[in-house]
Amino acid sequence: MKYYAIIVGGGSGTRMQQELPKQFIELNGKPILMHTIAAFAQCALKPKIILVLNVHYHQLWEELCAQHQFNIPHQLVKGGEQRFNSVKNGLKNIKSGAIVAIHDAVRPLISAELITKSFEEAAAKGNAVMGVPSKDSVRLLKGDESKAIKRESVYLMQTPQTFQIEQLKKSYEQEYRMDFTDDASVVERMGYPIHLIEGAASNIKITYPEDLLFAEQLMSRRS
Repeated sequence: MKYYAIIVGGGSGTRMQQELPKQFIELNGKPILMHTIAAFAQCALKPKIILVLNVHYHQLWEELCAQHQFNIPHQLVKGGEQRFNSVKNGLKNIKSGAIVAIHDAVRPLISAELITKSFEEAAAKGNAVMGVPSKDSVRLLKGDESKAIKRESVYLMQTPQTFQIEQLKKSYEQEYRMDFTDDASVVERMGYPIHLIEGAASNIKITYPEDLLFAEQLMSRRS
């Protein structure tokens, strides 16, 4: 079995209040993206890493790799207009008989153990989509009315979301839809059942400045 990781880094720095896209912002002395790639390189299954970036940032990334002496092997691929198109571009580089994990570039705290679990579950069950149960009370809003729902039935989605390549190839032949919020929604639309696995509270997506501070604290505790 062959294993691949598509790391998608098409985000901007808007919500981080910086001009630089957030995947390039430094976390503990290195760009966030380098921590993310390193996590997959530490996975026992040694997946081949495909990095999808906006073409306008390819040169910047190469300069950062030279500056930080970052030499983990990976293939650099041109990003698309939407995340959907970026993933589709990454998939063009993968043939049959593979298990593919798709991961946000700005989730640098994913553990190698969870990555391995994701690959193994997807190999056995077709896919493995990571999420964590909601710790907060949840309400469903419809129009002007809201209704309480059981939080035990609500999962907050994370990445990696991992699939057998045949599911992904077929699903990404669809036309893009606004309700394709993640890879699971694309695959589910094609009729495949989604297999949930539990992620980790520490597997945060760095979106706001306070997320960066929290990530630094978590990294300090690990080391």
